Amino acid sequence: MPRLFGRLLVFGLASAVVTGQVEAAPGGPLEAARDGPVTFARDVAPIIFDHCGICHHPNGSAPFSLLTFPAARQRATLIAAVTKSRLMPPWKSEPGYGEFIGHHPLSDAEIEVVQQWLADGAPEGDPRDLPARPQWTEGWQLGRPDLVVTLPQPYVLPADGTDVSRVFVLALPVDTMRYVRGLEFRPGNQKVVHHANIRIDRTPASRQLDDQDPAPGYEGLLSHSAVYPDGHFLGWTPGQVAPLLPKGLAWRLAPGTDLVLEVHMKPSGRTEVVEPSIGLYFGDEPPERTPAMLRLGRQSIDIAAGQKDYAIGDSFVLPVDVEVQAIQPHAHYRAREVKGLATLPDGTTKWLIYIKDWDFRWQHVYRYVTPFVLPKGTTLEVQYTFDNSADNPRNPQQPPTRVLWGQWSKDEMGDLWIQMLTRDDRDLRTLNEAVRPKVIAEDIAGYESMIRQDPSRIQLHDDVALLYLDVGRAGEAAAHLEASVRLKPESAAAHFNFGTALTFAGRLDEAIDQYQQALKIRPDYGLAHNNLGNVLLGRGNPGEALEHFREALRLDPSNAEAHYNVGSVLRSRGDLSEAAGQFREALQLKPDWIPAVASLAWLLATAPDAALRDANQAIRFAEQAADLTRRQDASALDVLAAAYAAAGQFDRAVAVSQAALEMKPDATLAAAIRRRQELYRQHKAYVSPAL
Repeated sequence: MPRLFGRLLVFGLASAVVTGQVEAAPGGPLEAARDGPVTFARDVAPIIFDHCGICHHPNGSAPFSLLTFPAARQRATLIAAVTKSRLMPPWKSEPGYGEFIGHHPLSDAEIEVVQQWLADGAPEGDPRDLPARPQWTEGWQLGRPDLVVTLPQPYVLPADGTDVSRVFVLALPVDTMRYVRGLEFRPGNQKVVHHANIRIDRTPASRQLDDQDPAPGYEGLLSHSAVYPDGHFLGWTPGQVAPLLPKGLAWRLAPGTDLVLEVHMKPSGRTEVVEPSIGLYFGDEPPERTPAMLRLGRQSIDIAAGQKDYAIGDSFVLPVDVEVQAIQPHAHYRAREVKGLATLPDGTTKWLIYIKDWDFRWQHVYRYVTPFVLPKGTTLEVQYTFDNSADNPRNPQQPPTRVLWGQWSKDEMGDLWIQMLTRDDRDLRTLNEAVRPKVIAEDIAGYESMIRQDPSRIQLHDDVALLYLDVGRAGEAAAHLEASVRLKPESAAAHFNFGTALTFAGRLDEAIDQYQQALKIRPDYGLAHNNLGNVLLGRGNPGEALEHFREALRLDPSNAEAHYNVGSVLRSRGDLSEAAGQFREALQLKPDWIPAVASLAWLLATAPDAALRDANQAIRFAEQAADLTRRQDASALDVLAAAYAAAGQFDRAVAVSQAALEMKPDATLAAAIRRRQELYRQHKAYVSPAL
């Protein structure tokens, strides 16, 4: 089997759960003015219990409870003011522009009841009129989690200063693929934690950023490798807990994944201890459907000081039919208005969302009560308006200064994330293939803009290099990583990253030099040993390569790629028994890793030593490889055909090899498949030549 799967290590809420909701008592808020003054017990308590209690209960996410008369009476003027202005309950989407789960606004009549209660002196009334007080679970609202993770040590928030946005990285002790149906965030200090965005990182990049800061977490940009999983939103705002996902819509959590929490905190005037925790809820079934995520926005934001009506827009034409599930706007302090629209092929329009008065403090994932279908050819559009003048009370810079795009809160962003389901996997691939280059191009533009502002920020060079590698532009990636080496020549990671980009650019001698420099600085750098071994193998030095692969394993026995690479060299030398063992070790660490699955299947199907062949296991692993590649990879189908032939299922072997040929693989692979197919037609299995 050709070594087609070699591996280099590249560097690296939707709705409210309203438990304890109560119905307004007969003769309550809407009939409050019928006799005597408006009272708390009869008229106001049902409103507070229904609309406010989810946050304003003891130990809730709000800073104080409102469930008793003394607590509400003390804040009667405040309650009347924030409900009349509709600042509370917090919900920024305008009614009539999308119906969303969790939207439970006060009616005009209920607001009037609260106003009249204040005017009447905010009396308690007869305690016997008080409805049953709702109860909220003190622990986890979704039930007992299957896994709980928290910070190894709490973070101490300073007493004063501006808002703090800090990134915490939590290792997840998961040793096999799990399927996540739900996630519940507990802020650890509801007085100061305002909201959190949650992502996952399958690389060590976020952990490395965290390790560089001696305090828990770090301040700075999220690594590009920290992403939402499988098209799902993860986040938290006060009072919001996303319900468990229905069967078939879980997301995959692979071993070695880190949880990345971006937590926004507001100083309280005294030193506060913050210790957020996350509960994860697992299901037994893998996902049947995977959502797609589209991000609309512009990274070319450049707002002059004092400019009141700066506008940006972005659009995308759907290449397939989709079902829209949820939507999430994101911007910083100067955004004022957000419009999301869909224009169908027949010219009709549909609102996705409209926020007339954006507020950075109240960001939310908006999940539609009834998901809706948009046909192929629909144009999705976002429009943002920003106010960078002194008249904007939320402007963090007074007097205002020029503002550019950036991920810091002092910068600006204007994104609209849209979660969609497609009819089938083929449409999902079509949609993702159309979305990916657009998103990466915008990200590259944004990072290049920030680098022009400050070329000395090494993290920006690293992040944009990853993006360039994503789209196969290894030369541009290498240029940025060379800049990182100049900025930090004593960094082994900088040399490692530069070496990786040089490898992809085909500049192998220079790559070897960079990996060797990384190892001079840090001899125990296992990833550098692994990547150097890969380059040496490509240069025709398998013996030297094997030494580096084995050293990578000695330093880190959990390095699945190093196990695979050792196995590949051993297989090429004819040591098939140990090679099979190394492939199995790799699969213990990464059960769904296609290179190891396919390589083990090939060896079990075609080994020249009959004692090593196992046709049944070969079929099991080969079918797994074919399924993981969605039966769209000619090499994987070639392996499957060989496994069927090993089991004497020659008709199936011929059919599968023909399917592989119909994918028009390169000439060398196609010729090999045809030779093997001819054997299958003669009812002969293929056996690899002995070395």
